[in-house]
Amino acid sequence: MAEPKTKYDRQLRIWGEQGQTALEKSSICLLNCGPTGTETLKNLVLGGVGNITVVDGSKVELGDLGNNFLVDESSVGQSKAKTVCAFLQELNDAVKAKFIEEYPEKLIESNPSYFSQFTLVIATQLVEGSMVKLDKICRDANVMLIFARSYGLTGFVRISMKEHAVIESKPDHFLDDLRLNNPWPELRRFAEMIDLDTADPVAHRHTPYIIILIKLEEEWAKSHEGHLPSTREEKKAFKDLIKAKMIAPDEDNYKEAIEASFKVFAPRGISPSLQQIINDSSAEVNSFSSDFWVLVAALKEFIANEGGAEAPLEGSIPDMTSSTELYVNLQKIYQAKSETDFLVMEQRVKKILKRIGRDPDSIPKAIIKTFCKNARKLKVSRYRSIEDEFNSPLQMELQKYLSDEDYSIAVGFYILLRAVDRFAANYNSFPGQLEGGMDEDISRLKTTLVTLLGDLGCSGSTLMEDLIHEMCRYGAAELHAVAAFIGGIASQEVIKLITRQFVPMSGTFIFNGIDHKSQLLLL
Repeated sequence: MAEPKTKYDRQLRIWGEQGQTALEKSSICLLNCGPTGTETLKNLVLGGVGNITVVDGSKVELGDLGNNFLVDESSVGQSKAKTVCAFLQELNDAVKAKFIEEYPEKLIESNPSYFSQFTLVIATQLVEGSMVKLDKICRDANVMLIFARSYGLTGFVRISMKEHAVIESKPDHFLDDLRLNNPWPELRRFAEMIDLDTADPVAHRHTPYIIILIKLEEEWAKSHEGHLPSTREEKKAFKDLIKAKMIAPDEDNYKEAIEASFKVFAPRGISPSLQQIINDSSAEVNSFSSDFWVLVAALKEFIANEGGAEAPLEGSIPDMTSSTELYVNLQKIYQAKSETDFLVMEQRVKKILKRIGRDPDSIPKAIIKTFCKNARKLKVSRYRSIEDEFNSPLQMELQKYLSDEDYSIAVGFYILLRAVDRFAANYNSFPGQLEGGMDEDISRLKTTLVTLLGDLGCSGSTLMEDLIHEMCRYGAAELHAVAAFIGGIASQEVIKLITRQFVPMSGTFIFNGIDHKSQLLLL
């Protein structure tokens, strides 16, 4: 075990052993191993995914040497899938790699059940028709799917699956779970034992800010009919109350209390986003429900009963100015409450599992404990099908993006990437791909674009003339710099999905290489 821990040391600090184990158990299929596909898979192979399968029916050509680092001169004329697979294997011999010499479009048509064996499919450089077909296949098989494409100086990444639930969402900023304005009995009793008006200067400057705020919040509530400070004036008055308790200007614990006073003003109970999750129809569980929704069902019962309208306590406290004895005792009180909440949740989970006809021990304790510690930060993402988005885009959003100067180029590229696929279906090549006839291709693309805009319900809209010329100038080329960037974004999203940590993107990510801008379109 020592070698993998050393090899993956830096990433283990980000997603832990549980996340790394999920990666090592995963099985990933890559469709098309051009620059975008190889750059995506390279990052995942270095990260230690378990199994990869590369699907590509083409041969390595001289042109590939200029934009794909995973082929060389000796491989010209050889199978691209075999060559790329061999190079990827060299990057990490712990990864099991295999290849299929077949065009993805053909495999999608002839053997749709093939994709059900994978944890996740990465589909690169597919045109619209194949995207729609593959999306249906993966959704029916409950296989996670990511589309990635680079096209000249633009590209996109789009996740597609029915639902993705995240327990460890790891937000950058989140309020500590300290219950300063809603302390449980043990914490309140502990606070009552401490005298803020002590004449001992050492004890006074080493009282933890948690205790200061709990006691002063209680004092405030008595004189304000139980209400928390809410207006700007009241919040300032509360801070003045804290300052008034200071006996010296250099008391760090009271300075910390003033800085952390906003934590007292936070509303009690659970957030609207968590309320939405526990009210979701999926929380009405049955024998087919996922472990996540069983845990949510238990959480709903806990909040309504033992939790007193609160989620299970996380049980950790931040560092603060305090005597060692007070800090340790305070820490023990938070940990004890967290453990009590976990044990209640564990019993509720077991009862629910038994009620729906499943093994009461089928959800491990470690998962329940992780869920309890992250209950306030749960996230559920649901994604529209590709067919639904393409046939029925959100017209109001589309119109808004088209008229918004900040988004006009991003949505322009989004629409033009769909237009070039129609162009290719009609003329058997992408605009600007063949030598000569550039003017004719520009004219044809404009005509195709007008038709597409009409189908999207945006008949009166137009796109910048320069963008149309740019798309023709690209000639469907995969530039390595753009492919590497798109591949980096795609692989990052793959890791989020497989580890079930952090929140994956929603909508379509568009890269604008002209202005070096990245934007998400919710369509």
